[in-house]
Amino acid sequence: MITFRFGAEGDLTAPSEDRLTVGDPRVVEFLAKLARKLLAPAVARRHPELGSLGYFLRPAELSRAVERMARQDALVFPRGNVFHVPPANVDTIFVYSWALSALAGNHNVVRVSSRSAGAAEVILDALNEIDADPVIGRTQRMVTYGRDDAVTGALSRWCDLRVIWGGDAAVNSIRTFPLRPSARDLTFPDRTSWAVLSVPGWRAADPAARRTAVVGFANDAYWFDQAACSSPRTVFLVGGDGAQVRAEFLELLLDVVDQRGWTVDAAMAVEKRVNAYGLAATGAASALDFPDNRITAVTLTGTGDAPRRWIGAGAFPFAEVDSLLDLVPAMNRQDQTVSHFGFTPSELRAFATELGGRGVDRIVPFGSALTFGALWDGYDLPSEFTRLTTLLT
Repeated sequence: MITFRFGAEGDLTAPSEDRLTVGDPRVVEFLAKLARKLLAPAVARRHPELGSLGYFLRPAELSRAVERMARQDALVFPRGNVFHVPPANVDTIFVYSWALSALAGNHNVVRVSSRSAGAAEVILDALNEIDADPVIGRTQRMVTYGRDDAVTGALSRWCDLRVIWGGDAAVNSIRTFPLRPSARDLTFPDRTSWAVLSVPGWRAADPAARRTAVVGFANDAYWFDQAACSSPRTVFLVGGDGAQVRAEFLELLLDVVDQRGWTVDAAMAVEKRVNAYGLAATGAASALDFPDNRITAVTLTGTGDAPRRWIGAGAFPFAEVDSLLDLVPAMNRQDQTVSHFGFTPSELRAFATELGGRGVDRIVPFGSALTFGALWDGYDLPSEFTRLTTLLT
């Protein structure tokens, strides 16, 4: 059971001997030990997403994150107390958020959803097995509790930064609990992500490159049942008649899904079918294809009809455009990641430049959509988790 000590005004307090510094070696050592556990072959085989997390927590990556926190023009200190409210549908995101904050020297409380399972349980077991400096246990807390406004309210009053993941509803719900005037929120609301596939680029690629691209796309889409904010939903075929390319892409995708042993249960398959028929009923879709329980392909009537809501695991609407620049009017601030294959660097740069920051925070190759980085949703997280002091002499 996790217990806290409260100060006179209801704030959680911590003893002075538990002070951490930016890049504190005790935190680095703890995170490195966690990385080794997650990178163990048996763990990575069962939960491939934990391999990516383990890579993110390697000492070399941690050193790079600490370097990002350094400044030439100011002294850098921990922000203070951080309260994390991660989502239940992506059961590794809380570790990325917490690890960067801990690396910045903050005291952290992470509310782990009671609905989290699988990979989240493996992570929590690994955390409990690590032989760590006692200061880690006193300053870093993973807690689970039901709907308890008193606890959420106390944690909100305690924190200097509240990190809220999980969509618009979660953000709005948690924001009803007031913060201290000096504190603020870092929010990750509903986001949508897309895939763009160059028709000429696909045709020019050799079979090995095509397969590698599809393997990466499958990882992006299926690891979290396509529910992660950065998982691709609609696939835009760019640069010509894409009918044959689409057919080849889907054939390869089904083969990859077969080899990986991924399944979609009957209830999910039915839900996808219902949602697909819903798109057709509203005129957003002109054709539907159900080749397998694990794949639903939808032909959209235009780019403006691309659904921003999740419609089921393995559901892929398709639309065709002549160039990447034709997609710019369809993008908005809800859009997070565009994963790509077959484009030249100049094409991608022109696309990003034309967007001008009005939408899309990440443009990454197939297979990298779920790769977490210190820059996320347009935030420089190492900077968000630190406080600066100006010193002039």
